[in-house]
Amino acid sequence: MATLLHRGVTVHSAGELPPLGKKLRPFILTGADLTDFGSEIAAGRRLVLNIFPSLDTGTCAMSVRRFNELAAGLTDTLVLCVSADLPYAHKRFCVAEGIQNVTTGSSFRSGFGLDFGLTLVDGPMRGLLSRAVIVADRDLTILHTEQVPSINQEPDYVAALAALG
Repeated sequence: MATLLHRGVTVHSAGELPPLGKKLRPFILTGADLTDFGSEIAAGRRLVLNIFPSLDTGTCAMSVRRFNELAAGLTDTLVLCVSADLPYAHKRFCVAEGIQNVTTGSSFRSGFGLDFGLTLVDGPMRGLLSRAVIVADRDLTILHTEQVPSINQEPDYVAALAALG
């Protein structure tokens, strides 16, 4: 269980991020078209998982916008933005913001948050995902993880991209 801050109040996630050097565990998410997809979506590409509570918060929206900008300059890399928001919200946000360089996935009907230890278990946002980044290579070996200590803080984009080499 990780201890985090949300607006200065201590909250906890369901577990810890997976360790570096291990294979990323398989996962299932739901796309904007309501079809489920799994980790095979990366299919030989490097993978950046941008995980966050909700597109309806300023910091989460900013992280998707920023990763969208960064993804435009990456090759052989899938940036997958994940939250528990409904797929409809993902689609609405991406259309409204002109987001085209990242893929979104909803954890609303999967165990993604619990599997990765990222579901918030207490506080006002309990049930949503904490803010984290996981970077994996083409073989889905984990190269970098960051669980942001304060949910209201953006992730370290520089460190995430540096892990890609």
